[in-house]
Amino acid sequence: MLYRYLLFIRFVLINIVASAILAAGYIQGWLDAILAAHLVELSAAIFLVFLYGLALCGVKIWRHSVELNDLAAGISDPRSRVGRYLNHARGANAEGRAIQIDVLRLKLTDRIVGVRHIANSLIFLGLIGTVVGFIIALSGVDPAAASQVENVSAMVSTLINGMSVALNTTLVGTVLYIWLNVC
Repeated sequence: MLYRYLLFIRFVLINIVASAILAAGYIQGWLDAILAAHLVELSAAIFLVFLYGLALCGVKIWRHSVELNDLAAGISDPRSRVGRYLNHARGANAEGRAIQIDVLRLKLTDRIVGVRHIANSLIFLGLIGTVVGFIIALSGVDPAAASQVENVSAMVSTLINGMSVALNTTLVGTVLYIWLNVC
């Protein structure tokens, strides 16, 4: 009973530490460039997908912790995966129980596939933001007008805005991908 809900406690601690790092970065002003960037909505959309994945991960970890606790106690809801395992294992021989535990392990780890899919989509959303940023950056470049000095500042401004979109969305998607994978 000493390690009851250990999986969920680890999840909470990881998110407390990661949130503290995020808050420290905000207080230090390291996130100001991302929050003030051109098309910050792309980064906000990536963050919303991350929050959905984090909530889904928390629910799945909670269910997993409850079932692990039930398994350790030897009691569970007969409709749960652990309950079905215990019912099948009662009448089985050692080989049958080993097969049942392997099946249960696969079914329990199958629960995190959705969270991994969301985490992978964070990377792809960051890459989509990169492509959008490059499109913005290159749309402002006109080789014919580059020879005139008065046109260069507008092109450089558009180029910088596009590059900030590209780099910020890549950074946000990658950092949130790592955070969700750690969870």
